[in-house]
Amino acid sequence: MNILLIEPDSILANVYKNALEMNKQNTVRISSGAQVAIMNADDATPDLVILELQLIEHSGIEFLYEFRSYSEWQEIPVVLHTMVPFAEFTDNWNLLRSELGVRAYLYKPNTSLAQLRSYVEEQSLITT
Repeated sequence: MNILLIEPDSILANVYKNALEMNKQNTVRISSGAQVAIMNADDATPDLVILELQLIEHSGIEFLYEFRSYSEWQEIPVVLHTMVPFAEFTDNWNLLRSELGVRAYLYKPNTSLAQLRSYVEEQSLITT
């Protein structure tokens, strides 16, 4: 599975990358921000996007709007793996799911590496 990981913290990004690539079928491309992520997706279309909402130059929501504006990326599943508490966007959850294709919300402080890996494996089974 080709995974696009959008994570501004380089230490966390490498920890997640190493954990996800324990499954030799996974390849993880790290992007620290929205623009780099768009370029990385253009270079190699991802099978799954894992997105932190708190990015430096553009927000994760801005990334999602741009990402979904490309027809070839409409159906790619997106997982929010973020420090933003769910309560911050409860009112917009339907929009995130229906219009922006967010499949799941994982709150970083409550999500272990094993849980993240397990979720990615489930998505791999769904998309194949």
